[in-house]
Order: sequence, then structure tokens, then C-alpha cells
Amino acid sequence: MKGIVHIRVDDRLIHGQVATRWVSHFNANRIMIIDDAVAANDIEKMMLRSAAPDGCNTSILARETAFNNISQGNYENQKVLILVKTPEIALQMLKSGLAVKQLNIGNMSNKDDRKQIKRSVSISDSELEIIRELLERGVSVTAQMTPEEPDTDISTFLKGM
Repeated sequence: MKGIVHIRVDDRLIHGQVATRWVSHFNANRIMIIDDAVAANDIEKMMLRSAAPDGCNTSILARETAFNNISQGNYENQKVLILVKTPEIALQMLKSGLAVKQLNIGNMSNKDDRKQIKRSVSISDSELEIIRELLERGVSVTAQMTPEEPDTDISTFLKGM
């Protein structure tokens, strides 16, 4: 996937850490959010775009549009940081033929149906199965809140699950 520098699961999408640390860490010039609901919500798109750092373009796209744009090589000469809310999008990318090699799980909020596996990461049973499938398919899945934190293999946090 030429032009894609990082894929991150963060259910907050664009926020301070992404805008100040992750974008500069990868020298990204575009943030791409892949989310059908967000792509259909003009107010949410406006708020997310306003949170992006100056000089960094944003693409807030529905899944199918994003996958098509990536597969057509539309971002070859860019440095794109992809943000998704759940690991399911990464699995769908893989199943659609995109070469997902790495996934960073940064923040998945604690909710009723989720178990906390790390300070910033809580997962449901279905998300656990998706992560396991990604691992089985050879995707390197790590958990890392900020670029300064070690990118620890997610399997470390899944022991006993």
C-alpha cells in the first residue's frame, strides 16, 4: 500500500496525541479516517478536520471509497496516517486485497462489553477474534499509545484470554 505510513486503531480518531505526536512521528501529510458513519456526518467531519494539524490534509471516507482509493494508488506520493475506530476495518482491508502488514492499537475505550487488556485498550470477544485472525494472517498487531512508548506485540496482553 504505497503512501500508507501507519494504520492506527483509535476510537477517538483525531485528537491531541494524533495531531501532535503521531503525525510528526511519521511526517504524515494526510490523515485518513475510514468510517462509514463519520463519513456521512458533516458536523463530525468538520470537527475532526479542525483538529488536524495545519498543513496536514484530511480524508474522511466511507470504507468502500477508501479501499478503492488505496487500491488505485491514489496516495502513492503521500505519507498517509490511517485512523480507524476498530480492528475490524483492518481485517476488511486485508480481505479486500489490500496488503495490511501492520496495525497499531492505540486506544479502544472501556465499555460494558469489553475487557481491559492494557491501560488504553479494552476489547470485546468479537474484537479478540478479529485480532487473532489478523495475527493468523501475518499482520503485526501492536499496542502503543504514543510513539515514545514501546510498540508491544498485542499477544503480550492477550495471555489468558
